[in-house]
Amino acid sequence: MSSNGYPLLLAQNVSYHRDGRDILRHVTFSVGPGELVGLIGPNGAGKSTLLRVISGLWSGAQGTIALLGQPLKRYSPRDVARIIAQVPQITALDFPFTVQQIVLMGRNPHLNRFQLETEQDRRIVHDAMRRTKTLDLEDRLIGTLSGGERQRVLIARALAQEPRLLLLDEPTANLDIRHQMDILALVRDLIEADRLGVVAAVHDLELAARFCDRLVLMHQGTLLAEGSPNVVLTPDHLRAAYHVDTRLYADPVTGYLRLAVLDENTHQR
Repeated sequence: MSSNGYPLLLAQNVSYHRDGRDILRHVTFSVGPGELVGLIGPNGAGKSTLLRVISGLWSGAQGTIALLGQPLKRYSPRDVARIIAQVPQITALDFPFTVQQIVLMGRNPHLNRFQLETEQDRRIVHDAMRRTKTLDLEDRLIGTLSGGERQRVLIARALAQEPRLLLLDEPTANLDIRHQMDILALVRDLIEADRLGVVAAVHDLELAARFCDRLVLMHQGTLLAEGSPNVVLTPDHLRAAYHVDTRLYADPVTGYLRLAVLDENTHQR
């Protein structure tokens, strides 16, 4: 719970209709401070749509979405941006901005129109870059960075907003395993240090089990299961969502949950 006794985010019976079809149907979950909630499910399950709807980016949803105990619709877009920061799956950064300029953009919700950044704003940006280990990149053009470097810069920009809630859409997409681990470890460090609430759409189920406190399993726009990784990642749930047979086991070296997908030959042995 937040300091006022309410979750950072509460979504109740959220439904969303777009382009002639129901993309979300009666989705309910919450996020508290210091908690990483992973959205999992097959492609087209509604994960990215849910992130856009709860952030206010897409309006017109039915049901209740509340930030800090107040309905989302009562907040102005600027107020929402002071509470929620987003790292989208696809970000167009084709202009020749430096890394420092990109991170400075995170201060926009706190500045009036035409107001220049203050020394305090620059200190906040410097701290965000220090914590995400991007200070040595500050003069580099964003287009010259690797995928892992760019993702850390986008998280630094989000941190510069000083949010209470962070929304990540596939933060490890197209990264190698080392950078996947680095990004999610960074997110966990930020959660523990700042008591941020984080909602992340995660494609890799083993990474989701390793780093997330709770999982929300979605299927065809509905919430199929919600709870701890051990509760959500069961053969029955994964068969219903992904249409595959699986076995889950603890890794003998790390103790983390691992997943084996079975095929017909496996069943015949």
